[in-house]
Amino acid sequence: MAPTRTDSSSFDDERKNSGPSSEMPFQKPPTTDERFPIWHRPDGRENSGPDFQMAIKECPVTEQRLPFWQETTSEVGLPIGRHRSERLRQAGLCITILCGWGHFTDIREWIGVARATIAASYESPQGTTKDNYAERHKHLTVLQQHVAFFDADSDGVIYPRDTYNGFRRLGWTPLLAVGTTLLINTVFSYPTLPPGQWFPDFKFRIYTDRIHKDKHGNNSGTFDHEGRFIPQHFEEIFSKYAGRDKQDITKGEIFEYVKSQKNVLDVVGWAAAFLEWSATWHLLSPKDGKMKKDDIRRIYDGSLFYEIAARNEKKSK
Repeated sequence: MAPTRTDSSSFDDERKNSGPSSEMPFQKPPTTDERFPIWHRPDGRENSGPDFQMAIKECPVTEQRLPFWQETTSEVGLPIGRHRSERLRQAGLCITILCGWGHFTDIREWIGVARATIAASYESPQGTTKDNYAERHKHLTVLQQHVAFFDADSDGVIYPRDTYNGFRRLGWTPLLAVGTTLLINTVFSYPTLPPGQWFPDFKFRIYTDRIHKDKHGNNSGTFDHEGRFIPQHFEEIFSKYAGRDKQDITKGEIFEYVKSQKNVLDVVGWAAAFLEWSATWHLLSPKDGKMKKDDIRRIYDGSLFYEIAARNEKKSK
């Protein structure tokens, strides 16, 4: 069985004592393949990052504003610097020695780092793999994936009729779909207008390439300001507010969470959070009174919308 190390000082001591005759000498792992991508930072430097995307060229703001991640040595995966033990460690960082070189294993090593294209959780570190969803949507940020269902023609613009049709496909009544459409498109259209356009768009179009501008207060912070998904913040919804079983959450628990996330004087943010979670509850309508954690995760990346719509279409035939 391959040993797991979490203490940098004991790791260094063992390496010093092992000498050149060690049976398992450390070899430099590859740094240019898919597991260790090279990131070209705006300042021209190159950094080897974790095995997921933190930025995509299709959404330039994710390249302009990169999230923090802890640089590691290529040999042992420990923080660079003379005093490694004094550095802030990435949440849950551990190194597994396997086949003579250190490698990264799962989400626990980078749980606090924002993912550009996958809604990862402890149970689903690669995001939604069903029907190859994450791979097929890797050109979109997770927030863009969240709204892509409503952009049925994939033209990057969500008209009120698109929003209405989307909610009808999800099984909402015409009256509820109309009310939700009016609320969403009137509130979220203006922040997404193209640069330089200050006058409101009375067609109330939402531009998905700037959907990150629609981030509001009083939320968990699961989406960052560039539209990435932060697993740590998603997990904390359940670790802080769910009952014994952290795999689901009740209506009372979720609204306790909404109430506790209030920011002073942010009435719009609180109202938006309340309505979003009310819509989530209505959409899932759990018979046992508990929303499943993975269902909520799949609402974040939008993959569950397609599944519910397909289920409704099948019923109507």
